Amino acid sequence: MSGAQLVAVGLLVLAGFLIGGVISFGRERRWIPAGILALLSVLAAVAAVLRLV
Repeated sequence: MSGAQLVAVGLLVLAGFLIGGVISFGRERRWIPAGILALLSVLAAVAAVLRLV
């Protein structure tokens, strides 16, 4: 695996953890932290895809 691929995998793992946080905050009806985590998870996923391209 190259360095870019390792970074992409790390970003995808980070996005997965952030999505778990979105689900956790969403169940507690805390929409502002859930929205922030959703935005961060999308950014991490997009960065991972761009690293692989």
